[in-house]
Amino acid sequence: MPASPLPMRGAMPGETSSSPDQEFVLVQGIRDTRGALKSWSDNPGPILGPWFAGALLISLGLLFAVWVVSVFSTPDLTPFFVPGVSIPVDAREFAYVLSNNMLVLALHATACVAGFIAGASLPLAAREMTGFSRFVHEKAGPLAITWVVLVTTFSLFAQAFALGFDGATLADQLDISSAMLIVTVLPHALLELTAVFLPLAAWLIASRRDQWEDLLAATVVTVALAVPMLLAAAAIELYVWPRILMAVSPVV
Repeated sequence: MPASPLPMRGAMPGETSSSPDQEFVLVQGIRDTRGALKSWSDNPGPILGPWFAGALLISLGLLFAVWVVSVFSTPDLTPFFVPGVSIPVDAREFAYVLSNNMLVLALHATACVAGFIAGASLPLAAREMTGFSRFVHEKAGPLAITWVVLVTTFSLFAQAFALGFDGATLADQLDISSAMLIVTVLPHALLELTAVFLPLAAWLIASRRDQWEDLLAATVVTVALAVPMLLAAAAIELYVWPRILMAVSPVV
């Protein structure tokens, strides 16, 4: 039987066929994600409880940092407009609040995915490699995890300072204390912050338990839980918080 004039796939010497190792890592990642989702759906309490507790603790810590910054900040004389108090609420305001919160959620979800890649996929791929490629894959994971930690820490500090400066200005213009302002935002802020910090809490818990392979599933679950929470938080911020401010402020 005559030989085929077309070369067989994978028969060319030196051809870069990375499919076996990459397919193995991909299949293993999908298997781990499906397994985690199945296990959590059977008994979600032990998983969701620590995530929500961790996210709530981070939220309280951020609010405390915001209060500290606001106490030591000099209020800005630029008028601060609050939807529902100084300007009317419309769909654009709702979209603005929601989009900002979704952006922060996306940042933390990306950190969760990066943790899965760095902590699970790269070490798994490194086992099938040798030489310089293995060295790169072994070192890339810890470096990526360190980068995620630094970026997330910077994000938290940036949020604390930005919200603290704004809080000092708003409290001054409403003629209330910074502490009272923090109290007024609790109904929507705790819901909103807990939602955006769910992926971060899942990341922290997985890193402590060395369960990096669960982080892709954790990303899916935490984002699915966070989105309706952010919708509710935006509604409370725009339609309930203004009434609270008007009740406690002597100037509005």
